[in-house]
Amino acid sequence: MSRCKLALAVLASLGPWAFQTTTSCAEPVVPGSGRKITSVGDNFEKPEWSYEFNGQKSSHDIDGQRRKPYGRATNGRFKEGTGRGQPDVLERVATPAGGLPGSAGSLLMTSLDTGIPGRRTKEVQQDDLHASCSARVGGLIPVSSSPSAVVRVYVPPFEEWEQRDGLSFGFRLSLRGTAPKQTKQELEKFWPGIFIQYHPRGTARSQGPSANLVLRASNRGDTAGPAITPGWWTFGMSCTSDGMVHYYAGEGVEDLTEENFIASYYAHGYRARQFSTFFFNVANQADGRNWTTEWIIDDPALYVVGPLPKELTAQRSTTRRPGNMSDE
Repeated sequence: MSRCKLALAVLASLGPWAFQTTTSCAEPVVPGSGRKITSVGDNFEKPEWSYEFNGQKSSHDIDGQRRKPYGRATNGRFKEGTGRGQPDVLERVATPAGGLPGSAGSLLMTSLDTGIPGRRTKEVQQDDLHASCSARVGGLIPVSSSPSAVVRVYVPPFEEWEQRDGLSFGFRLSLRGTAPKQTKQELEKFWPGIFIQYHPRGTARSQGPSANLVLRASNRGDTAGPAITPGWWTFGMSCTSDGMVHYYAGEGVEDLTEENFIASYYAHGYRARQFSTFFFNVANQADGRNWTTEWIIDDPALYVVGPLPKELTAQRSTTRRPGNMSDE
């Protein structure tokens, strides 16, 4: 079965309205295809890499507080999410064994005080780190350019995790699109993603600690993905002109291929029109005692297959450095 036919099979599971939102089906694009947008992402190879936290983190999605000025990497390539603030620790570390050949540096992210600063809700909360994408490209990227994002993620040994059953890490896209059955063409934000879920006491399929991927994809909610094991993994998501989001994951640090395809969805039931950025979540119980699992990422990158619109290309050379900017 071709990727396009598989995508149509997925649409059938979403209900009859899904077929009314598109007249064609584009073949999924393997994340990392095309050309790399070098102004976005980072390889963390410069020893002087650092992050300016700029005071208490934002928590606008929870209590309406943005708490400017927002945090940002000193090179301008990553920034605090204004809906939920940045992780408490963002530190360049030596790349764990088995990483990308020649890589000396990667980014560690972890948090203790997730959610509203100083408030111990004892509920699962998360912090976000956003790539500065639209600010550095010059605007939003149309899905007709087939944008994709790729990252290498180091999955630590299970004994080093926060011992909590649930989602621990997320790699997500920020998109704009049209809602199902929407009669007007206003674009709404939505955030598909690949999450890592931990089971400290095992499951019906596993006698001991285990982890699996979860796709924030279907209009019916999160969808369970394949199991993963400690070590390096490569995750990627791409968008195509039909508005679908395509999910890929592969063990190791090799470039993704068609064999790493997991699924295609009209994520959350939306048809994507514009790509804004990609970002990362870390989550914990927010009890003031247990840190999130220490997550390490390397070489997060943005790619496009088709050309960028002329207006974006023209603006790239004049775009100001991102600082206190709102969510992309």
